[in-house]
Amino acid sequence: MVDTFLLAVDHLLEWQVIVALLIGSIGGVMIGAIPGVGPAVAIAILLPATFSMDPLVGLTLLLGVYGSSMYGGSLPAILINTPGTAVNALTTYDGYPMTQKGQGLRALGLAYGASFFSAIFSILVLILLSPVLAKIAPMFGSREIFLAALLGIVLVIVAHKGQMAAAGMMAGLGILLQSVGMEPVNYTMRFTFEMGWLTSGLDLIVVVLGLFAISQAFVLMVEPESAPDTAPVRGSMFKAIREVLGFKRVALTGSSYGVLMGMIPGVGEFTAQFLSYTTARRTSKMPEEFGEGSPEGLVASESANNAVPAAAMIPLLALGIPGEALTAMMLSVFYVHNVVPGPGLFQNQLDFVYALYLALIVLNVIVILWMLVSSNLLIHLIRVPTRFLGMTILIMSFVGIYSLRNSPVDCLIAAGFGVFGVILKRLNLPVVPIILGMVLGNIMEVKLRAAAARIDSPFDMVNRPIAAIIAIAILFIIIQAVRSTIRDWDTADPTPADQPGR
Repeated sequence: MVDTFLLAVDHLLEWQVIVALLIGSIGGVMIGAIPGVGPAVAIAILLPATFSMDPLVGLTLLLGVYGSSMYGGSLPAILINTPGTAVNALTTYDGYPMTQKGQGLRALGLAYGASFFSAIFSILVLILLSPVLAKIAPMFGSREIFLAALLGIVLVIVAHKGQMAAAGMMAGLGILLQSVGMEPVNYTMRFTFEMGWLTSGLDLIVVVLGLFAISQAFVLMVEPESAPDTAPVRGSMFKAIREVLGFKRVALTGSSYGVLMGMIPGVGEFTAQFLSYTTARRTSKMPEEFGEGSPEGLVASESANNAVPAAAMIPLLALGIPGEALTAMMLSVFYVHNVVPGPGLFQNQLDFVYALYLALIVLNVIVILWMLVSSNLLIHLIRVPTRFLGMTILIMSFVGIYSLRNSPVDCLIAAGFGVFGVILKRLNLPVVPIILGMVLGNIMEVKLRAAAARIDSPFDMVNRPIAAIIAIAILFIIIQAVRSTIRDWDTADPTPADQPGR
């Protein structure tokens, strides 16, 4: 075990990994601080470049952007009431009112401190769970991984409460998209309509860049030009960050929710934040301050969302099952380098896993040190005109797409998905289920084919303990979702126009 840890340290000390840590962590903060960009867009743009890197270098770069963007996203949320990333939306509830009261520095310090506390907490939980993962992961065969992927699809759909039908259709569309092209067993064509350019299928990265990056570029380019202004913050940032220690209970509760929700595919930051914020308000001695500038509310929100990235790596590393769109993008980096996450990873490449854990710790240390000195510098990024951002994202996206296979057709496909992404955003329909449908659909197909060779009846799919537990969990979640939907219909107040005889 000690030798494995020392080997992981050696991996981390390679200059390419150190550079990736610096660029990912500092760049992620800057990306998060720019409203309208967000980590999904940045990771989608960076993906083609990471394919030529060592797997540890590429994943470190992407993890740096993923984990640190939430730090940067709290800056505009607190100072100008505009979340830098979607998961910082709840930060505006108490962060901006604190700024209006002249407590902007304190609010930033609490947000940064809570984010650092929860990130380190979740990484330590991830490290402590490694021995358990190493023992449990080999128990997952083809049928268990198939059922786990199916559970992920179900959870993704159920997580979109009020939009479950739309989320189900989007996930189904993703499964359909991944099946286009020549299937790998019998070499038959599926949904190609005798078009040669569809023979190799639809590349996940092309679809990701279209739905996330290009669609966001189109949105930014057609929106009214804006460059918000804000005053610099003054005072000791270190003292403000240290104040989070006065809210240890709230930070620990939020971090715990973040870890639990991050481990469950399809749930993620929003559910963790809601549970953390609700619990903090319910247990607070001053619940009336929540939404009016409560430090507890700010800590509850920021501690919950920053605990998720490390926790989301648990199903990804142990089973190869991504929990949301960003880890689904990272999965492609594993596959390009023939590093297959799952049971074999903990048995054969434990040093690689430990190196990722250490990289997560180091990048959070880099981020918190950077935030101590750079908040006023980052304010200038908030003022970047939106149309300039849109054009920059558009150019970088097409460069990345063309570099994949030097194919103009890929650029046209991505542009088509970009337009489709804009339509989905205008209609307020979820995009993430499409990506997870493509990734999990492929896993389900491969594992179902492998399992089918060793089963004689449908009941053989669940005749092992873990498979049976996952199948029961799927049924339970579906039944609960149906009951909840029916209950919502029954308790909804009908309008007078809907009531007969009125």
